[in-house]
Amino acid sequence: MTKAQIVSQISKSTGIEKVLVMEVVESMMESIKTSMENGDNVYLRGFGSFILKARAEKVARNISKNTSIVVPAHNIPAFKPAKEFAANVRKSKK
Repeated sequence: MTKAQIVSQISKSTGIEKVLVMEVVESMMESIKTSMENGDNVYLRGFGSFILKARAEKVARNISKNTSIVVPAHNIPAFKPAKEFAANVRKSKK
């Protein structure tokens, strides 16, 4: 499902104009990104959490040049679904 499809579905179910729904969706996504860039996790009860995972420094290999490089420690964004949400997805059949 794309962002446009989500906006259309919300607009249809609520009766709110698509332009306004798009602004709200964009604003929500921007708020989540800004919070995570500032080092904060975002918790949406019943849906899941947008969390930062810490990756330790490691040595990696560049196979084509046969050299080693050091990848510095860094954070990556991740999504952890709520237990009920994950269980419902596991139960669902296509």
